[in-house]
Amino acid sequence: MPRMAPGSRLAALAAEAAACTRCPLAATRTQVVFGVGDPEADLMFVGEAPGRDEDLRGEPFVGRSGQLLDRLLAEELGIGRERVYIANVVKCRPPDNRDPRPEEISACRPYLTEQVALIAPRVVVTLGNFATKLLLGTDQGITKLRGSSYPMGKTTLVPTFHPAAALRGGGVVLAQMRADFVRAKQLMGRAA
Repeated sequence: MPRMAPGSRLAALAAEAAACTRCPLAATRTQVVFGVGDPEADLMFVGEAPGRDEDLRGEPFVGRSGQLLDRLLAEELGIGRERVYIANVVKCRPPDNRDPRPEEISACRPYLTEQVALIAPRVVVTLGNFATKLLLGTDQGITKLRGSSYPMGKTTLVPTFHPAAALRGGGVVLAQMRADFVRAKQLMGRAA
Protein backbone atom coordinates (compact mmCIF):
# COMPACT_ATOMS: atom_id res chain seq x y z
CA MET A 1 0.00 0.00 0.00
CA PRO A 2 1.46 3.42 -0.93
CA ARG A 3 2.22 5.86 1.88
CA MET A 4 -0.17 8.79 2.12
CA ALA A 5 1.25 12.33 2.11
CA PRO A 6 1.10 14.20 5.43
CA GLY A 7 -1.76 16.37 4.15
CA SER A 8 -3.84 13.33 3.21
CA ARG A 9 -3.12 11.64 6.51
CA LEU A 10 -4.04 14.84 8.38
CA ALA A 11 -7.30 15.05 6.41
CA ALA A 12 -8.13 11.46 7.36
CA LEU A 13 -7.34 12.20 11.01
CA ALA A 14 -9.48 15.37 10.86
CA ALA A 15 -12.40 13.34 9.50
CA GLU A 16 -12.00 10.88 12.36
CA ALA A 17 -11.92 13.75 14.88
CA ALA A 18 -15.04 15.30 13.33
CA ALA A 19 -17.02 12.25 14.43
CA CYS A 20 -15.36 11.98 17.85
CA THR A 21 -17.51 11.40 20.93
CA ARG A 22 -14.71 10.47 23.39
CA CYS A 23 -15.69 13.17 25.89
CA PRO A 24 -18.75 15.25 26.84
CA LEU A 25 -17.54 18.25 24.80
CA ALA A 26 -18.87 16.48 21.69
CA ALA A 27 -22.41 17.17 22.86
CA THR A 28 -21.94 20.95 23.11
CA ARG A 29 -19.66 21.77 20.17
CA THR A 30 -20.78 23.42 16.95
CA GLN A 31 -17.94 21.68 15.14
CA VAL A 32 -14.55 20.15 15.79
CA VAL A 33 -11.69 22.62 15.47
CA PHE A 34 -8.98 20.25 14.31
CA GLY A 35 -6.18 22.41 12.94
CA VAL A 36 -5.21 24.57 10.01
CA GLY A 37 -2.19 25.45 7.94
CA ASP A 38 0.66 23.89 6.02
CA PRO A 39 0.80 20.11 6.63
CA GLU A 40 4.54 20.23 5.96
CA ALA A 41 5.23 23.33 8.08
CA ASP A 42 8.53 23.73 9.87
CA LEU A 43 6.75 25.69 12.61
CA MET A 44 3.70 24.57 14.56
CA PHE A 45 1.69 26.42 17.19
CA VAL A 46 -0.34 24.59 19.81
CA GLY A 47 -2.93 26.41 21.91
CA GLU A 48 -5.37 25.34 24.57
CA ALA A 49 -8.90 24.96 23.23
CA PRO A 50 -11.23 26.63 20.75
CA GLY A 51 -13.23 29.66 21.85
CA ARG A 52 -16.60 30.83 20.57
CA ASP A 53 -15.28 32.28 17.29
CA GLU A 54 -13.23 29.16 16.60
CA ASP A 55 -16.18 26.87 17.37
CA LEU A 56 -18.34 28.79 14.90
CA ARG A 57 -15.73 28.89 12.08
CA GLY A 58 -14.05 25.53 12.68
CA GLU A 59 -10.58 27.10 12.61
CA PRO A 60 -8.18 27.72 15.52
CA PHE A 61 -7.16 31.23 16.54
CA VAL A 62 -9.59 33.36 14.51
CA GLY A 63 -10.81 35.70 17.27
CA ARG A 64 -8.89 38.49 19.02
CA SER A 65 -6.16 36.07 20.13
CA GLY A 66 -5.79 34.87 16.56
CA GLN A 67 -5.46 38.42 15.29
CA LEU A 68 -2.60 38.97 17.74
CA LEU A 69 -1.00 35.66 16.72
CA ASP A 70 -1.20 36.71 13.05
CA ARG A 71 0.36 40.08 13.89
CA LEU A 72 3.24 38.44 15.78
CA LEU A 73 3.82 36.00 12.92
CA ALA A 74 4.08 38.90 10.47
CA GLU A 75 6.12 41.23 12.67
CA GLU A 76 8.54 38.79 14.31
CA LEU A 77 8.84 35.99 11.75
CA GLY A 78 7.85 37.74 8.53
CA ILE A 79 5.34 35.05 7.56
CA GLY A 80 1.58 34.49 7.42
CA ARG A 81 -0.44 31.77 9.07
CA GLU A 82 -0.56 29.78 5.82
CA ARG A 83 3.15 28.94 6.34
CA VAL A 84 2.65 27.39 9.79
CA TYR A 85 0.36 24.77 11.28
CA ILE A 86 -1.95 25.76 14.14
CA ALA A 87 -3.78 23.34 16.45
CA ASN A 88 -5.10 23.09 19.99
CA VAL A 89 -4.77 20.56 22.77
CA VAL A 90 -8.57 20.16 22.91
CA LYS A 91 -10.48 20.09 19.63
CA CYS A 92 -13.91 21.13 20.95
CA ARG A 93 -14.91 24.30 22.79
CA PRO A 94 -15.35 23.92 26.54
CA PRO A 95 -18.62 25.58 27.66
CA ASP A 96 -18.22 29.26 28.55
CA ASN A 97 -14.55 29.03 27.49
CA ARG A 98 -13.64 27.34 30.78
CA ASP A 99 -10.31 25.54 31.12
CA PRO A 100 -10.22 22.09 29.57
CA ARG A 101 -10.59 19.27 32.08
CA PRO A 102 -8.04 16.46 32.41
CA GLU A 103 -10.39 13.89 30.86
CA GLU A 104 -10.99 16.18 27.86
CA ILE A 105 -7.26 16.69 27.38
CA SER A 106 -6.73 12.94 27.65
CA ALA A 107 -9.46 12.23 25.08
CA CYS A 108 -7.91 14.64 22.54
CA ARG A 109 -4.28 13.85 23.21
CA PRO A 110 -4.00 11.12 20.53
CA TYR A 111 -5.13 13.61 17.88
CA LEU A 112 -2.51 16.17 18.88
CA THR A 113 0.20 13.53 19.19
CA GLU A 114 -0.57 12.35 15.65
CA GLN A 115 -0.72 15.92 14.31
CA VAL A 116 2.77 16.65 15.67
CA ALA A 117 4.08 13.35 14.29
CA LEU A 118 2.58 13.89 10.81
CA ILE A 119 3.69 17.50 10.48
CA ALA A 120 7.11 16.81 12.02
CA PRO A 121 7.88 20.51 12.54
CA ARG A 122 11.35 21.74 13.43
CA VAL A 123 9.89 23.96 16.14
CA VAL A 124 6.67 23.78 18.16
CA VAL A 125 5.57 26.94 19.96
CA THR A 126 3.16 26.20 22.79
CA LEU A 127 0.73 28.98 23.61
CA GLY A 128 -0.04 28.91 27.33
CA ASN A 129 -0.03 26.52 30.24
CA PHE A 130 -2.11 23.63 28.94
CA ALA A 131 -0.16 23.00 25.74
CA THR A 132 3.19 23.54 27.46
CA LYS A 133 2.46 21.25 30.40
CA LEU A 134 1.06 18.52 28.15
CA LEU A 135 3.84 18.49 25.56
CA LEU A 136 6.66 18.86 28.09
CA GLY A 137 5.08 16.45 30.57
CA THR A 138 5.54 18.87 33.46
CA ASP A 139 3.56 20.55 36.20
CA GLN A 140 5.62 23.75 35.99
CA GLY A 141 3.77 26.79 34.76
CA ILE A 142 4.39 28.88 31.69
CA THR A 143 5.91 31.77 33.65
CA LYS A 144 8.81 29.56 34.78
CA LEU A 145 9.20 27.67 31.49
CA ARG A 146 9.05 30.47 28.92
CA GLY A 147 12.26 32.17 27.91
CA SER A 148 13.97 28.85 27.07
CA SER A 149 13.68 26.09 24.50
CA TYR A 150 13.36 22.37 25.16
CA PRO A 151 14.17 19.29 23.08
CA MET A 152 11.10 17.24 22.17
CA GLY A 153 12.27 14.29 20.10
CA LYS A 154 13.46 15.67 16.75
CA THR A 155 11.60 18.91 17.45
CA THR A 156 12.41 21.87 19.68
CA LEU A 157 9.65 23.27 21.87
CA VAL A 158 9.44 26.99 22.65
CA PRO A 159 6.84 27.82 25.30
CA THR A 160 5.20 31.22 25.39
CA PHE A 161 2.11 32.87 26.78
CA HIS A 162 -1.28 32.45 25.19
CA PRO A 163 -2.16 35.54 23.12
CA ALA A 164 -5.18 36.08 25.41
CA ALA A 165 -2.72 36.67 28.27
CA ALA A 166 -1.02 39.41 26.25
CA LEU A 167 -4.39 40.97 25.48
CA ARG A 168 -5.15 41.03 29.22
CA GLY A 169 -1.64 41.64 30.53
CA GLY A 170 -0.45 44.31 28.18
CA GLY A 171 3.03 45.37 27.17
CA VAL A 172 5.23 43.22 29.40
CA VAL A 173 3.57 39.96 28.37
CA LEU A 174 3.53 41.02 24.73
CA ALA A 175 7.25 41.85 24.84
CA GLN A 176 7.97 38.42 26.32
CA MET A 177 5.91 36.78 23.58
CA ARG A 178 7.84 38.72 20.96
CA ALA A 179 11.12 37.49 22.45
CA ASP A 180 9.84 33.90 22.35
CA PHE A 181 8.83 34.28 18.69
CA VAL A 182 12.33 35.57 17.92
CA ARG A 183 13.76 32.52 19.76
CA ALA A 184 11.61 30.25 17.57
CA LYS A 185 12.84 32.07 14.44
CA GLN A 186 16.46 31.65 15.52
CA LEU A 187 15.92 27.93 16.13
CA MET A 188 14.32 27.59 12.72
CA GLY A 189 17.39 29.23 11.16
CA ARG A 190 19.70 26.79 12.94
CA ALA A 191 17.66 23.83 11.84
CA ALA A 192 17.67 24.89 8.16
